[in-house]
Amino acid sequence: MEPVGRVSDVARHRVPAQAGPAEPPGAAPAVVSLRGAGVRIGGRELWSGVDLDVGAGEFTAVLGPNGVGKSTLVKVLLGLVPSAVGEVRVLGQAPGRAGPRVGYLPQRRSFDASLRIRGIDIVRLGMDGDRWGVPLPVPTRFSARRRAEYDRIAQVIELVGATAYANRPIGECSGGEQQRLLIAQALVRRPELLLLDEPLDSLDLSHQGAVAALIGRICRQERVSVVMVAHDVNPILPWLDRVVYIAEGGAVAGRPEEVITTQTLSRLYGAPVEVLRTSDGRLVVVGQPEAPALHADRHVS
Repeated sequence: MEPVGRVSDVARHRVPAQAGPAEPPGAAPAVVSLRGAGVRIGGRELWSGVDLDVGAGEFTAVLGPNGVGKSTLVKVLLGLVPSAVGEVRVLGQAPGRAGPRVGYLPQRRSFDASLRIRGIDIVRLGMDGDRWGVPLPVPTRFSARRRAEYDRIAQVIELVGATAYANRPIGECSGGEQQRLLIAQALVRRPELLLLDEPLDSLDLSHQGAVAALIGRICRQERVSVVMVAHDVNPILPWLDRVVYIAEGGAVAGRPEEVITTQTLSRLYGAPVEVLRTSDGRLVVVGQPEAPALHADRHVS
């Protein structure tokens, strides 16, 4: 048995992606919108026919086995990988045009234990690191703009619950503490969309639950739309509004209770797949063993 997001199957059956219900007339425009989107890498089609709408303040997970292109979907939204077919809009614009309105946390970075840069400096890089790196020590008198930036840095550190250790060297922080500071870095410019690529990876179960709850709370309280690549849906399931499940060449999008079902995943994979719920409420998917030679590196997904 494996948690959802770790389904093992090498079938190449393709099904068209399915979207949730259409927005009613007069509804606010989607923060993220994909229509018939597809991607080819090196001449190989990763996925196609993806339809998705993410509204303001909604939490969406991108799920699927290794190597199917989950992280590539995030790169499409960032404008780093072009969509080969279909239409992709991010905050009403072509991908890559929204600038600081989009926050991004890439796959887990490890910090050397001897690294002396403070947590607050890591957060500050999200504010001005693209312009001039970590700034020099602040003089006694400085501009109103700089004061506002420092106030925002302190505010977002408090938002993620990192005030107590933000002045410690980042290398001395635990994995969960580091991840909170990196989330603060991605939030510091007040983005409307937050893209997270496996932020729970390499964290133990207790830290996974705490960071998942933090992301869910930020999504609701700050009205930030979240699109998050995940290997296991269970830690974030209580906060999810919708999921995109990608298999070999196809995808299904919709509410979790619509997508993570025996019928839907069996049709997506073209093979028998059973979805079970354990006594503690976790979802488990039973499928065929994964071929290790095909997906030896989970971080290519």
